[in-house]
Amino acid sequence: MAFRSAISLSFVCLVLLALAVGSNAGGIAIYWGQNGNEGTLSETCGTGNYEYVILSFLSSFGNGQTPMINLAGHCDPYSNGCTGLSSDIKSCQANGVKVMLSLGGASGSYSLASTADAKQVATYLWNNFLGGQSSSRPLGAAVLDGIDFDIEGGTDLHWNDLARFLSGYSKRGKKVHLTAAPQCPFPDAWVGNALNTGLFDFVWVQFYNNPPCQYSSGDIGNLEDSWKQWTSDITATKIFLGLPASPEAAGSGFIPVSDLTLTVLPAIKGSAKYGGVMLWSKYYDDQSGYSSAIKNSV
Repeated sequence: MAFRSAISLSFVCLVLLALAVGSNAGGIAIYWGQNGNEGTLSETCGTGNYEYVILSFLSSFGNGQTPMINLAGHCDPYSNGCTGLSSDIKSCQANGVKVMLSLGGASGSYSLASTADAKQVATYLWNNFLGGQSSSRPLGAAVLDGIDFDIEGGTDLHWNDLARFLSGYSKRGKKVHLTAAPQCPFPDAWVGNALNTGLFDFVWVQFYNNPPCQYSSGDIGNLEDSWKQWTSDITATKIFLGLPASPEAAGSGFIPVSDLTLTVLPAIKGSAKYGGVMLWSKYYDDQSGYSSAIKNSV
C-alpha cells in the first residue's frame, strides 16, 4: 500500500511538473494579407501553426478620409470583392484562431486629427468589422476578434483615445481584443501613449529592422535587455517576440531556427508575460517553413 502510494505521489509530481513547464508555452501570430501568393486565409488557419492571424491592412483612415482596406492580391475592396473572406474568417474562428484587423502599416495613409476623429474611426470599425451593423461591411458578416495597431507613421496623437473607444465596445457583448506591433526601441514613437492605457491584450514587439535592440549572431544582450523593459513597463496580458519569418522578410533581425530555439527563447520564456512569437509574414513563412520549425519550441 505504501509502495503504491509512493508511485501515485511520484506520478502526481510528474504531472504537476509537466503542467508547470507547459504553462509558459506560447503561440504564434502571423500577418496575412500583403501578398496574393501566400495562400487563402482559410488555408492559413488550417495549417494549425497559428493562434492569431492579423489581416493587414486597413491602410487609409482618419482625418476625413474614407477608410479603405488593402489586402494586396487577395481581393478588390473597390468592387466589394473582399466580402467572400467572411466564410474564411468564420472557419478560422471555428478552429480556435483569433482573427484581427491591423490598422496602418509601413506605407499607409492614416492619422487621427482629434478625439472626435478617434471616436468616429472606432464607430466605423465597430460597425464594419466588429459586432455592429453596416450595409457595407468590407469583409462581410463575420465578426472579427479585435483590432491591431501597426502604426508606423503620421503622428502619435489620439491612438490612446482610439484604444479607449474600441475597448468600450467590449461591454456590448463579444470582447474586442486590442493588439499592437510597436518597434522594440522603448517607448514606441507612435503607439507608446496608447500602450500606457493598459488596455492591450497582446503586444507583438518588432525585434527587427531595429539593430539597437534586436538579436545579432551570438549576442542576445540587446534583445534581452529590451525584452525585460517591455515586459516590466507595459501593462498587457502577453508580450510576443516579433520576428521576420525569413531573411528576406526584413532588412535585419532574422534569427536562425537553432539560435531562436536554443538561445533566445530559453532566455525570455521565463517571463510571466511571455506570449509567443509573431511573424512577418505568411508569404515569407511559406518560403522558409519557419513556423513549422519553431512551433514545438514556442
